[in-house]
Amino acid sequence: MRGILIIAAIVIGVSLSSLMVVTEGERAIVSRFGEVLKDNVDGKPVTRVYGPGLHVKLPVIDKIRYLDARIQTLDGAADRFVTSEKKDLMVDSYVKWRIMDFEKFYLATNGGMKSNAEMLLQRKINSDLRTEFGKRTIKEIVSGISEDSAVAGSSRDELQRLALENAAISAQDLGIEVVDVRVKQINLPNNVSNSIFQRMRAERLAVAKEHRAKGKEEAETIRARTDANVVVTLANARRDAEVIKGQGDALAAKVYADAYNKDPEFYSFLRSLEAYKASFTGKSDVMVLAPDSEFFKYLKDGNK
Repeated sequence: MRGILIIAAIVIGVSLSSLMVVTEGERAIVSRFGEVLKDNVDGKPVTRVYGPGLHVKLPVIDKIRYLDARIQTLDGAADRFVTSEKKDLMVDSYVKWRIMDFEKFYLATNGGMKSNAEMLLQRKINSDLRTEFGKRTIKEIVSGISEDSAVAGSSRDELQRLALENAAISAQDLGIEVVDVRVKQINLPNNVSNSIFQRMRAERLAVAKEHRAKGKEEAETIRARTDANVVVTLANARRDAEVIKGQGDALAAKVYADAYNKDPEFYSFLRSLEAYKASFTGKSDVMVLAPDSEFFKYLKDGNK
């Protein structure tokens, strides 16, 4: 009984290892003893390509290489291109591609290695893009306006269309169909970008310096005008003050004169009292006068 179970397990294992499952979106190529299995079509050997489904193979002996039949995206690093005016640009692009001829693809890429296929395809795409970029100036590439009517396809869309057409032809040797070629980003190299940035910075600093100089000039003009206005205003105020003071003094003199004319003796007496009061404001005040001085007129003559 045990032997039967062992034999059954071996049979099941061999049966399972004899089956090959190819999923949707895949194709498979089988090699036996290092040779790819081929079919005879119209008297010509053609590589046998297995489509989606369940297939039979020889266990252990047959080696399977699964190939992705879906659309692939090749998005490599940015590469350096030279324009018609010998200016360097860093161009970042991507490619949509898929396998059309699985036999040719398998043979051209050393057994269907995707990395080999993308490396070869990247070279071809870059070569085609480099040719198209070399026909155009930076202005034509960025703005899409041609400076030379003899150059066909000046815009970026036209550039991508021509690159796609050229790449489709170049990729036929790999058994690949190029579905789309797109330029994602165009930049200047870092060293050029830095120099341009420094130049722009210097230009902005020069403009800022010019604006500051003009601002200082206008500030000095406003300050000088304000100072002049202040001097004129103060002079006018002093003049008006002197005029008003003169008018006040004249009015005071008139009042004094009128008072004197009305009663000269009383006026003289009042003025003497004011003089006495002003002369003896402090305890240490000392005056040296002759006894018969007019200053003491109203102090020594009580009848007046």
